[in-house]
Amino acid sequence: MTFHPDRQMSVGKWSLLRADRLPHNLAEADRHCNDKYTEGGVPAGYADTHRTMNYYAALHTDIGIKKKTNQDSALILEADTEKGKVLLACICDGMGGLAKGEVASAALISAYTDWFYYELPKLLYTSFDSESIRNSMEKILFDMNIKIMDYGKKCGVNLGTTAVAMLIADGKYYISTVGDSRSYLISDNLYQLTKDHTLMQREIDMGRLTREEAAVHPQRNVLLQCIGASDFIVPDFFEGQALPGYQFMLCSDGFRHLITPEEFYEKLRADKNPDFNTIRQALVDLTELNKSRFEDDNITSLVIRIGENNDQ
Repeated sequence: MTFHPDRQMSVGKWSLLRADRLPHNLAEADRHCNDKYTEGGVPAGYADTHRTMNYYAALHTDIGIKKKTNQDSALILEADTEKGKVLLACICDGMGGLAKGEVASAALISAYTDWFYYELPKLLYTSFDSESIRNSMEKILFDMNIKIMDYGKKCGVNLGTTAVAMLIADGKYYISTVGDSRSYLISDNLYQLTKDHTLMQREIDMGRLTREEAAVHPQRNVLLQCIGASDFIVPDFFEGQALPGYQFMLCSDGFRHLITPEEFYEKLRADKNPDFNTIRQALVDLTELNKSRFEDDNITSLVIRIGENNDQ
């Protein structure tokens, strides 16, 4: 069995502390964060790119124009295996209205990191099917929901985080999500792959509000569930083909409130971004556009492009 992790990109106050030591490490990490970063979990304007085997990947996060702490955490990991190339990408958005949202989001990123290195290799060589992948990815969310909630009760604080995680392997994508961080497919158009777990989405689904009404509703940011702040969670799971030339975008809600789908597609379409440096710059440009429109949330996004078969 061969599993060769390549480079990783991660952001978050303590995204690489071991999740299997939680909840003890939540407090330890919180102290570490406060010592190391005085401006919040992720440095404002953080960006990184790399070529991941036959993937292009770019990640950008920004603290935004209002908040003193970046409560978003994000991760891209990839590895070469006997079954081909695999990639895991995640964005977790700590709850802005709750205390220590950056701790919750980074704790979940840490758990995904452990899963990638220790659980995914077992899965690849035993039962790598949709049901097994779904159960394994959802177990992360169920376990961390309990651990983060227990930590909050112990410390007398409320904390929580959204989660959107995408695994790409063997020509398919698998998405596990809770909350309102999203995943999109960018091909001949922009397609939203996930559905928000929000009060507004429920009202839209039930026909009580239009999307236009929901966009300006005073309760538009109310979540129905998130990791660490909900007694019971019901993750969504999506899967589909990951074909050469496809691009996938993951983002926190701060990245897409004030940008239209047409603007996203025009900026991120593959023919305008021939390499990973231009993909990264497109994410930076969209972030700055958000800030110019007075988006007051943290802003985090990442893009993965599946390389063409003849890419080197």
